[in-house]
Amino acid sequence: MAKGEWKRSGADDLQLSGRSECEVFDDGTNTFFWRAHTLTVLFILTCALVYVTLLEETPQDTAYNTKRGIVASILVFLCFGVTQAKDGPFTRPHPAYWRFWLCVSVVYELFLIFILFQTVHDGRQFMKYIDPKLGVPLPERDYGGNCLIYDPGNPADPFHNIWTLMIRDWWMCMIISVMFEFLEYSLEHQLPNFSECWWDHWIMDVLLCNGLGIYCGMKTLGWLSMKPYQWQGLWHIPTYKGKIKRIAFQFTPYSWVKFEWRPASNLRRWLAVLGIIFMFLLAELNTFYLKFVLWMPPEHYLVLLRLVFFVNVGGVAMREIYDFMDDPKFHKKLGQQAWIVATITVTEFLIVVKYDPNTIMLPIPFFVTQCWILGIVLILIWTLWRFFIRDITLRYKETRRRRQEGSSERDRVPGHADGSNTASSGRSKLNGSMDTVRQRKS
Repeated sequence: MAKGEWKRSGADDLQLSGRSECEVFDDGTNTFFWRAHTLTVLFILTCALVYVTLLEETPQDTAYNTKRGIVASILVFLCFGVTQAKDGPFTRPHPAYWRFWLCVSVVYELFLIFILFQTVHDGRQFMKYIDPKLGVPLPERDYGGNCLIYDPGNPADPFHNIWTLMIRDWWMCMIISVMFEFLEYSLEHQLPNFSECWWDHWIMDVLLCNGLGIYCGMKTLGWLSMKPYQWQGLWHIPTYKGKIKRIAFQFTPYSWVKFEWRPASNLRRWLAVLGIIFMFLLAELNTFYLKFVLWMPPEHYLVLLRLVFFVNVGGVAMREIYDFMDDPKFHKKLGQQAWIVATITVTEFLIVVKYDPNTIMLPIPFFVTQCWILGIVLILIWTLWRFFIRDITLRYKETRRRRQEGSSERDRVPGHADGSNTASSGRSKLNGSMDTVRQRKS
């Protein structure tokens, strides 16, 4: 882009049908921070390997060497991916940041594949190589056994329900939804920790956590859609206040694209939105089932790291899915981050199925089954009506209207023909009378 040029956000100024784009001003400054550093990274990586090979004595501990070799292999792959992988749709705070999470996604998927191919016992015991505290069966806790806000029976922490809700709400407020609450109701016979008090489901989760999170998110989206996107080089800004503001804005989007999903516009978008909802709920359920089958306590740092991972890769994946769904002619294939996230979600579920099929196959209560069947049937009926019956009805009405218009035009055509015949007969009679007058004169 030329220096100091205004442009539309999006790929190659392409006007896409389902998005609202903002204008972006970029002065084209390309500082050291934005330049590629492939040779620098290669030099540093080579020096580190030379140091380990020639100057460091290899320990005689096989387990330690195995762990260090695996970590070194992962680091080399991350260095390659950060410098050489293809950029995604996001460029702030830096494209390398998003390339890093893409490579982490690949490493995590490879780890899941490895766990999937182990026996249940070996897979659970392998977790001890990551943390010796893992690999031990955990007692399941449920939150529905005591619905008192103040619990005098627990003198050490009488407000333990509030404390548990505060810790759990900290990460559940961003991923929970009303549908997930119904899933908790439906699956509490499989995992006891799905059993919660009614006020925990609908007041703490739905109203406070989910409702407040959605409200704050919409306010943030409104601010991002209205703010000006004018990017200048840091050294081109004269004041210190402007420099600090520019540094802070580096952690905001480069441009803004408003998503317009429009699920009822056509069948393709409707099925895509249903698929997104399904995968989103499956990823949420995997959070609980994975720690159940792999014996990880909820407070373990691996559970938190997985949530941080999905927060970073989820935004990129949703943008790529939207681009692929909104303009398939330009985006001919699903984005790389969306593809690997979908693979991770499916692999996690397969691990749950393999490691504890008895829990998954526990029969669902009959009334719960009836509710889900009713919901699925209603969705199918609405889908058939909206995209098949309604369209057929509209096409039939349109065809019938065109036929009626055609028949009315044909009705008008014979009228014109009769008028012309009458005029012709009148002219012929006039000609006949004139011939009679001539004969009399002669």
